[in-house]
Amino acid sequence: MRRVLLIVSLLPALANAEIYRWTDAQGQVHFGQRPASGAERVEVKPQVVERDAQTREREARSERLYQARQSEREQAAAVAAQQRQQREGECRDLRQRLAQMPEGYRYYREGANGERIYYSDQELDTTRRQLRERIAERCA
Repeated sequence: MRRVLLIVSLLPALANAEIYRWTDAQGQVHFGQRPASGAERVEVKPQVVERDAQTREREARSERLYQARQSEREQAAAVAAQQRQQREGECRDLRQRLAQMPEGYRYYREGANGERIYYSDQELDTTRRQLRERIAERCA
């Protein structure tokens, strides 16, 4: 398709090009863009190439295939961008949770009757380790 557009865009320039014809001393005929002594200008008319129905259909199929692939690429890029955005949000959340768990503080959860159940040092270390592993796995 690009080739066709290139050729069509060059046709006006080719139509304006001047071609000269001359015969040398040995009787050989030459053509060129610069006039030689005794050269005559030759008018060149560009040929219009008509495409048959099969060629037009083949070009139309190629164009539809190109558009479908382009659409697939755009959809894949949109999905990838959405996944990247979700991952960035998750990483931000994980880092924030880890930053909110400084060493030496006591953390608790509320039991069924509203009483405080404090986490042990081992549970806190396990939670921090899991957060760091998750950050390393998801955010690297």
